[in-house]
Amino acid sequence: MEVGELLHIREYIGKNHEHSSFDFNVHQVEYYFVCDLVKEKIYKSPTNPDSHQVGVEWIHINDLLQNRIYPKELRKYIIQHVNNQKSPVYLGDIN
Repeated sequence: MEVGELLHIREYIGKNHEHSSFDFNVHQVEYYFVCDLVKEKIYKSPTNPDSHQVGVEWIHINDLLQNRIYPKELRKYIIQHVNNQKSPVYLGDIN
């Protein structure tokens, strides 16, 4: 994989979202980059996976809206990027 430009920065403030009962004290900042798969190869397991993670998968952009992706709001910004439309870098506290 080849990592490119920074596209988006997203904050997650748990007390503001649907999982506030157990995420109340969570505040995290996430960075999203353009990445290219430079050659097909077996993906190595992450060293520190999310406890609910079930796998890693590269999906075609046309299938993006049919897949469960979090934050859900990010899907529209990815589609805008693919269509060469501008979108903000800082997305704020979205989910």
